[in-house]
Amino acid sequence: MAKIKIREVKRDIKALDKAPHSLNRMQNLYEKSKRYQKESDSPSEQTSDEYAINHLNELGSDLAHQGKKGVETLLRRASDQRRRIRSKSDTDTINFQEYSKENAKRSHTKEPFRRREAKRSLLDSSYSSMGNGKENSHNKSPLSKAQKRRFKVAGRSTVKTTAQVAKTSYKTKQAAQLAAKQSTRTAKAAIKTITEVAKRIAQAAYVGSKLAITAVKSFVSLIIAGGWVSVIIILIICLFGSALYVFGDSSSSSYTPVSAEVEAYTPIIKLYAKKHGIKDYTELIKAVMMQESGGKGNDPMQASESGFNTKYPRKPNSITDPEYSIDIGIQNLASCLTSAGVTNPVDIYNIRLALQGYNFGNGYISWAQKNHGGYSVANAAEFSDMMAKKNGWSAYGDKQYVAHVLRYYPYGHLNQGIGNTVITQVALSQLGNAGGQPFWSWYGFGNRVEWCACFVSWCADQGGYIESGIIPKFAGCVTGANWFKDRGQWQERSYTPSPGDIIFFDWQGDGITDHVGIVEKCENGTVYTIEGNNNDSVRQATYSVGSGSIYGYGVPKY
Repeated sequence: MAKIKIREVKRDIKALDKAPHSLNRMQNLYEKSKRYQKESDSPSEQTSDEYAINHLNELGSDLAHQGKKGVETLLRRASDQRRRIRSKSDTDTINFQEYSKENAKRSHTKEPFRRREAKRSLLDSSYSSMGNGKENSHNKSPLSKAQKRRFKVAGRSTVKTTAQVAKTSYKTKQAAQLAAKQSTRTAKAAIKTITEVAKRIAQAAYVGSKLAITAVKSFVSLIIAGGWVSVIIILIICLFGSALYVFGDSSSSSYTPVSAEVEAYTPIIKLYAKKHGIKDYTELIKAVMMQESGGKGNDPMQASESGFNTKYPRKPNSITDPEYSIDIGIQNLASCLTSAGVTNPVDIYNIRLALQGYNFGNGYISWAQKNHGGYSVANAAEFSDMMAKKNGWSAYGDKQYVAHVLRYYPYGHLNQGIGNTVITQVALSQLGNAGGQPFWSWYGFGNRVEWCACFVSWCADQGGYIESGIIPKFAGCVTGANWFKDRGQWQERSYTPSPGDIIFFDWQGDGITDHVGIVEKCENGTVYTIEGNNNDSVRQATYSVGSGSIYGYGVPKY
């Protein structure tokens, strides 16, 4: 066991700990780029944003290369350790087997004459030395028969103990070998998780310096917390320069910092997060508290109705001790994270399932996993309607709870979050709906109207985009198009759209838009859409990129 140098593996992991220093480099780079912009008088020169982004890309690539080398070293050393243990274990196995065979042979066969004589001579010599000190080997031994028997028993006991030690040593080596294998499997599993996170991060885009600063602070707190989660966070930082857009107008981001009241609870949150095994999820707990109460009141986590509450009646706002509310709320959230299979703080795909379970109750998680394979905005709405009908209530829970919480979570957009995939999921869930009554009545109309814009607005509201200011609530196509134009989020018909873009049409070619839909995808020069009020139904349609029927696109900043 002494040769299993676990500390070597830790040193390999610590080789990646250049990330905190790199964060300072990124912040210094940002300040330097701003000074560069002020000093530059020529509009043709590189802007501060371009200068910073180029250098961040170089930094990210360098860190990613170093991280890859560190991980490869970790796996290589683990593999070498396994080979050394296996080789040593095989040798011990052979020696032990040979010892066992020889011992068995001795117990069933008569020993050779010379060996018997040698043992007798040794025994006689021992008797003499333990007796009266006489050296004449022909003299009778002064030891009694009882002493001789005790001496022989001691000899047999020594042989037995030796065999037991050998056997124990062999088993210890086996255990060491299994431990080494487990360490390798754990490392490979961590690498697989890192790879998946990296793929998703590469598709994400942060905008807004305020969001970047908050995310950096959260990264640092997770790195300090330690554990293999830190390796993932460090990898995120490695990709920061190339995958995240950290400069720009802070108002363009849908991220909202938590209130001062919530921040004030941070020490208590950390205490109970550690108690319930989710110490790396402090920022997520804050986001939940912000949505539940804004950090105000005696039940800031709104945990009164939780099954973990055993001190107060399970009725809304019955808890009158904020600390107890935090304790119960975090315990409930930890249970949801476990049930949803959340693996780390940036596993947003499963975090969404856990969050909706926190709002609906843990029963939603198992229902969604069984019937839909996980969370979606559409099945959350389905579950809410089902439970409301079952209980005879007008509503059940918050259908958009996930989007409402993730707007306060620094990593909310890293991994699918509430990005452009949600609005397309919502729209697809309504295919075949005829008449549009759910959409125009939701908007506030008492009678049927041309409801294509109402449909787009309804889908946006289901994803939390209206409340976060990403998409406007509009019933007229001209109003919607002008909203995007006024904010510089407009593209002409020749543009190649992305999923979630809002597509406006001009059937008459008179320069006035009169229909609107949602882009599902764009492939091989074909735009695929989901439209409300297409022959009075929700339907899918296709158009060529640049088609004369297309008026233009609103491009939300998801």
